Amino acid sequence: MTGPKREGGRSKDQLIARTLRDAHRPLSAYDLIELLRDQGVNAPTTVYRALNRLIAAGQVHRIESLSAFVCCTGSCRREAVVFAICETCGTVTEFDDEVIAGRLTNWVEGAKFSLRQTTIELRGRCETCRTEAPLVPA
Repeated sequence: MTGPKREGGRSKDQLIARTLRDAHRPLSAYDLIELLRDQGVNAPTTVYRALNRLIAAGQVHRIESLSAFVCCTGSCRREAVVFAICETCGTVTEFDDEVIAGRLTNWVEGAKFSLRQTTIELRGRCETCRTEAPLVPA
């Protein structure tokens, strides 16, 4: 019985990954349930298990400050994921910076720190939102 259940889990994983990729914005587990309810995804445990597998496989990232998830764009280092989060429109841009990653690695090694994960979140406004509605000084 583990065969069919495992197969169903993989298909749900791919359904969730495709939904995240098509959304072009971060989604919470409950957003995913709402979007996929008609396709048999209706339990938080199902979604969280799938998300954990996708994260472990390097296909999905969790954005801690938003309690939401995005597909990996493939441009990141698994050791140091950097996200620029627009506070106006909600878009998230993932990027990689070798200098930042190198400095963090140097610090970790020097401090003899056992690192599990590094996620850096930059919050502000994307170019589109800055252009469409510039901030007016207070």
